[in-house]
Amino acid sequence: SSGLHYILEENGLPGSGSSCADDELVDAFGDLAALPVEVEERRPTCLRCRRPQKVCLCPFLPQQPLEVSTRLYVVQHPAEESRVLRTVPLLAACLPQGKCDVIVGRRFNEEKHPELAAVCRDDRTLILYPGPKSQNLEELVQRQEIAAVKHNVIIIDGTWSQAKNMFLKNSMFHLPKQVQLNRMLSSQYVIRTQPTNICLSTLECAAVALSILEQKEEIQEILLRPLKALCSFQLQHGAQIHHSKEHLLRNGMYDKPMPKNKRKIKRMEKLMTDHSICPR
Repeated sequence: SSGLHYILEENGLPGSGSSCADDELVDAFGDLAALPVEVEERRPTCLRCRRPQKVCLCPFLPQQPLEVSTRLYVVQHPAEESRVLRTVPLLAACLPQGKCDVIVGRRFNEEKHPELAAVCRDDRTLILYPGPKSQNLEELVQRQEIAAVKHNVIIIDGTWSQAKNMFLKNSMFHLPKQVQLNRMLSSQYVIRTQPTNICLSTLECAAVALSILEQKEEIQEILLRPLKALCSFQLQHGAQIHHSKEHLLRNGMYDKPMPKNKRKIKRMEKLMTDHSICPR
């Protein structure tokens, strides 16, 4: 009972009193403990697309996994695991087993993640992350600066701020050749807000990268089919189209308070003036 008394005292209640008061408290806690616990029943989930069976997207997946030589490593921020409308399970469902590895975490090092560290040191590995040191993936392929070998591609999965933080704070991610996508595409993932019109979801990034590396344009269309179906279904059932922050700013529709931090103000201004920025 000493633990119980300590909690009561910390909350400004008498921790020592008559045995009658103690008995009443014990009875009260006993009554609470006896209350039935409602266990929320989880909806049956499709084993392939990982969606609830009632909204299964398997009809929009390829009948057979796409044969690709490239191996994807999706480094996923832990917060993405709890999101309902994730795109990575759809990506994995479209590819053969062993071609899309998902590694969850914020910090990665040689001791805890030896396989990922080895992949980062591999000359065949590319990391898809925009920035001043990034090279255009499509141009590298066209100029044959990337050998026709089986590549590894690392993609960071998270919000833009999470991805930036993960890239900067994990030195092993600075080892592979850094590449970016310069195709001017508008994201089809309209049920989640993007910073700019050309910022893509993880699935979209993978679709474009695979179509370039495998030199098969149809890969992009096949991989985007379940994403379009997901967004269409959500919109039909009450979801709203999420315009990018760039779109809202340009059209005077941004209804949140403007930041006071100078760095954030500068970033917002850049969203309105730079058509090619994808600000991770």
